[in-house]
Amino acid sequence: MLRCCRPGAAIAARCAPGSPRGLAMAKSKFEYVRDFEADDTVLPNCWIVVRLDGRNFHRFSELHEFKKPNDDRALHLMTKCAQTVMQELEDIAIAYGQSDEYSFVFKKKSRWFKRRASKFMTHVVSQFSSSYVFYWKDYFKDQQLLYPPGFDGRIVLYPSNQNLKDYLSWRQADCHINNLYNTVFWMLVQRSGLTPVQAQERLRGTLAGDKNEILFSEFNINYNNEPLMYRKGTVLIWQKISEVITKKIKLPKEEEEKEVEVTRTKTKVVPLHCDIIGDQFWEEYPEILAEDS
Repeated sequence: MLRCCRPGAAIAARCAPGSPRGLAMAKSKFEYVRDFEADDTVLPNCWIVVRLDGRNFHRFSELHEFKKPNDDRALHLMTKCAQTVMQELEDIAIAYGQSDEYSFVFKKKSRWFKRRASKFMTHVVSQFSSSYVFYWKDYFKDQQLLYPPGFDGRIVLYPSNQNLKDYLSWRQADCHINNLYNTVFWMLVQRSGLTPVQAQERLRGTLAGDKNEILFSEFNINYNNEPLMYRKGTVLIWQKISEVITKKIKLPKEEEEKEVEVTRTKTKVVPLHCDIIGDQFWEEYPEILAEDS
């Protein structure tokens, strides 16, 4: 009979080579409880999208004094976390992020986690959340993290390439709508001295053209000149990058090592700030939607 005589003994026993755990779960009268587990295997041949959102990030951004309408530190931190997720889960073909959300697209033929929805979602959210806390100090320097942020996730399947493209277009269109509103709103508050309620009333019922006119006529801001990261969000894709590194090698007939430059190619997660609603992006990166990618 197995006894747990020290902390961690049970875990060690379960994972030990040759143990029953290594072959199959040990039989016991309690094993019937596995029958209560729901089958959450997602449909085959569908793009698997996991979208995460910050939980109550309005309060989080206020307490951590995020700059309005956009805080470069927060946006770059979100992208760093998303890159970490992609590097850990290489079956992600593309990711798109804006504000406090990120969408991760797993390949149609992915067999990761036996295509269990709960596994996809929990791995993405937990990896992202832990990365946010881990890399916080790299972007916010002396700004103390007052409490750990939370992120929720959802999973949606898209059967066709066009469905997926439309989904990503929807998120980028949402980025534009929200950023245009927030840009005008905070200009009215910060530079015109309106209260948030007054700014909200001023913008009630206005269209995109009206907001652009307010920015230009009252604040001399051409919205089209605002940074692409704010207007378009961030797209993450895999790209082959050539790197030049210095290595020490010993040449024939020479006693001492010499430093030489060597070029090597690596596949890395690269951030882009561009339009993904039109066809140009997809024509430039056809490998993203390729069936055998």
